[in-house]
Amino acid sequence: MNRTGIAAIVLSAGFSSRMERFKPLLPLEEVTVLERVIRLYRSAGIENIFCIVGHRADELIPLVRKLEVHPIRNKAYTQGMFSSVLAGIDRLPPDINAFFLHPVDLPLVRRSTLGRLLGVFEKTPQTILYPLFCGKRGHPPLIPSWCISHIQNWNGEEGLRGFLFRHEASSVNVPVADRFIHKDIDTPEDYKGLTHDLKTYGYPDFEECSVLMTEILKVDDRIWNHCRAVSDIALGLGVALNWAGGQVNLHLIRSAGLLHDAAKSKTDHARAGAHLLRELGYPAVADVVGQHMDVHIGKDKPPCEAEIVYLADKLVQGDQRVNLEARFDRKAAKYGHDPDAREAITRRKADAVNIKGRIEEITGKPVSAILDAVSPPLHSDDLSSAAR
Repeated sequence: MNRTGIAAIVLSAGFSSRMERFKPLLPLEEVTVLERVIRLYRSAGIENIFCIVGHRADELIPLVRKLEVHPIRNKAYTQGMFSSVLAGIDRLPPDINAFFLHPVDLPLVRRSTLGRLLGVFEKTPQTILYPLFCGKRGHPPLIPSWCISHIQNWNGEEGLRGFLFRHEASSVNVPVADRFIHKDIDTPEDYKGLTHDLKTYGYPDFEECSVLMTEILKVDDRIWNHCRAVSDIALGLGVALNWAGGQVNLHLIRSAGLLHDAAKSKTDHARAGAHLLRELGYPAVADVVGQHMDVHIGKDKPPCEAEIVYLADKLVQGDQRVNLEARFDRKAAKYGHDPDAREAITRRKADAVNIKGRIEEITGKPVSAILDAVSPPLHSDDLSSAAR
């Protein structure tokens, strides 16, 4: 899709009164909130970015220009957000096909969300699109250009919300695997939570993985149930290792376990799944998923996340735990007549036994005992309490 016809309007003119600090200039790691939002659109290939400023405009305009974004001063910003929407659409180029509308206080929206919306828009270019996560709409909507004149002539009742409600018949919800379409910064507590979320931003949580697998990729239920079982077992092993002094990343293990068969229907599905996840912005998860069929053994090192997910996958048949020896014996009986397959089965079994032995040496417990002690599924728990 030619993205020169797509614009982004970043709404950054408000008072930030509930936040008690000026939202656009709040730091998020090495950049400000405003810079993070602008980088998001640049990363999606969108260059027509307009930033609406009002409150403390003189502080924002130099930053906006430094970022090579078009600043638009909304002199009527005290009248509310709809005045900023009008200021933005009034300055859109005439050849724009659609525009994103993005309040600056939602800085962690994922690039994959923009990609999903743009992909749907390409097929339905006259439709107002809303990102949807866990049954709830969020930001940013993607609004086609035919709406511009109608918004300009809107009577202002209930602002843009009122206009969009009037045109509900022309809208479509687009499922996205992105919890951050709902996470704005209204209060200091919100900001604290968002800075905490940044630490695990590269690892989609259980709900995000669920939406990706079941609503976007639409994998078979058997595959999703298998992935959940693998994730639970991998987390059980990871927790045991960490309690024994290890430092494995439980968030990475959970995400990779849940997504390891994301491309199960594809040839060389481990490699295909890794490519998919890398494109979605999850490089660390992609690296683990890419090794779940053939893993790089660390030998004298403690088992890493990829090895843990690899072993967990071998300990699950369907959605049930299985004995490692019995699983590989069945594989050998079924495919052992093929020399290449026999060699692969032998190698994979040896790798699984190696990982299992190293876990048992570090924890001082049989893997079977570790897993017997794993209580209810860990997929939706706060993993910080399980990590040492």
